[in-house]
Amino acid sequence: MPAAIQQASVDHYENFPVASWLCPARLRPAVVAIYHFARTADDLADEGDANAQQRLEDLSLYGAELELCLNGQAKQARRWAQVFANLQSAVRAFDLPAQPLRDLLSAFEQDVSYTSVGHRYRDRDELMDYCRRSANPVGRLMLHLYGVSDAQSLVQSDAICSALQLINFWQDRTRDLEWGRDYLPQDSSLGAELRFARALMSQGAPLVHRVPGRAGWELRAMVQGGLCILGKLDALYAAEIAQLSKKAQALQQRDALHGNANDASLQLPRPVITKWDMAGMAWKCLWM
Repeated sequence: MPAAIQQASVDHYENFPVASWLCPARLRPAVVAIYHFARTADDLADEGDANAQQRLEDLSLYGAELELCLNGQAKQARRWAQVFANLQSAVRAFDLPAQPLRDLLSAFEQDVSYTSVGHRYRDRDELMDYCRRSANPVGRLMLHLYGVSDAQSLVQSDAICSALQLINFWQDRTRDLEWGRDYLPQDSSLGAELRFARALMSQGAPLVHRVPGRAGWELRAMVQGGLCILGKLDALYAAEIAQLSKKAQALQQRDALHGNANDASLQLPRPVITKWDMAGMAWKCLWM
């Protein structure tokens, strides 16, 4: 594995594992190449103090170098030569589909554009279209590497990836609001979206039995990790709503708690997975 790939930053919170020991050795360079491609694009969209126009220009240049890579011309890439040299090797070795890679860039560009104008998602359908491009491509690329391509598996993968993306949103809601991003649909509530994420995860969970070998166990851990965070968010949400209800009763303002978007501004502490949680997750993985 090239040194530059081995040194790829993995210190960000991720919705998918990065070439862990469960990943077969032959797939690790491709997995990390895909990760490094996505991580670099995400950093262009999020990191540093560039303004929105600069970020969009950088993402456009990044997209142009992606097209060079997909056409077998990664050597012509300039700013991100190593990223695309490694990605081109993965594309050639495994005949990776191009659309998921393009979809990821589309999602990053949308994030920058929406954040720059304070855009709120109108409804769940609009948010899920974003998840389709920001999260689902990763799962589909991983399935491609493992040779899983049937329609049912793709649908289940999309459900898991979208659920993980949504859980990440609600886990990081306080931070996102500070950064001017709000992913909560205007016609919904946080409680409804937590329930929807759980339903999505349940819909996708049977995929763990369709992915071969160690990857199936890694997928089990991802599903159980997402469900663990959801459980913590459910408890925090219930506690916050109960507190709001007490305040409303004291002020005789119960009507303020009614309506679809009654908790649109609700911010929850960020839950984390503990060592005790991990032990419980491991046990649940055995019985999936």
